[in-house]
Amino acid sequence: MSATLLDGKALAAKIRQELAEQVTRFVEQTGVTPSLAAVLVGSDPASQVYVRNKRRDCREVGISSVLHELPDDTSQADLLGLVKQFNQDPQVHGILVQLPVPPQIDTERVLAAIHPQKDVDAFHPENVGLLVQGRPRYLPCTPHGVQQLLQRNNLALAGQHVVIVGRSDIVGKPLSIMLAQRGLDATVTLCHSRTADLPAITRQADILVVAIGRPKFVTADMVRPGAVVIDVGINRTADGLVGDVDFDGVREVAGHLTPVPGGVGPLTRVMLLVNTLTAARELESERTTTPS
Repeated sequence: MSATLLDGKALAAKIRQELAEQVTRFVEQTGVTPSLAAVLVGSDPASQVYVRNKRRDCREVGISSVLHELPDDTSQADLLGLVKQFNQDPQVHGILVQLPVPPQIDTERVLAAIHPQKDVDAFHPENVGLLVQGRPRYLPCTPHGVQQLLQRNNLALAGQHVVIVGRSDIVGKPLSIMLAQRGLDATVTLCHSRTADLPAITRQADILVVAIGRPKFVTADMVRPGAVVIDVGINRTADGLVGDVDFDGVREVAGHLTPVPGGVGPLTRVMLLVNTLTAARELESERTTTPS
């Protein structure tokens, strides 16, 4: 048996097309173009690629994007000042500070400084709290991409046992909350590097999501035959880009599998655009209904 590949690149292109139509209607109705302000601190090559791709995605759907590139030695005060400027700018609807930032900058403080309504990454404590309560303002981008990949490929979630390997604040934790909410109704087990007998748990999964940041960490013997395997990882190795799943081995066991690259990554980027349009709608609605 060879797994059916879940093509995130093709799905992202379809969602971008849908989004472009929605952006066009929004602009026609309001005269306002959704705008994303991105900040890149330092010269990390991977971050530069990510930001460049995100800006290209914005152009494709009609969202305006502005990039502010800051040097490696930027102070926390200067970065917080720029974030404050964006918070106060009515023409900016979404703010993205590309991570990681240099070590002299407190990541949590910077993310908390972004206005919650402009926090299109959904990292602000207020937005995390809303997500936990089941009434999210925005869904975090990578978990939302995973959800879309499953739902749009008609892969059932209700009553399924989802095992997530990796407990990061960016992927594992929020995804576990999302998939267990009413309406999706999965049974979720959240694992990590210190989980006892991890292979015994991953073999129980109907849907296995791997986001642990270790190349080829999940091998074929850790996967139940026929399971859906979502590989969120992307690791740069001497052999090129690889995921957290041993693709060649797991492909012969799983029922469905995401490739790396071309799986979850493109969907992460497009969900950022979805959130930017949502932010523009919310902020412009407030402006038109607030008495002057």
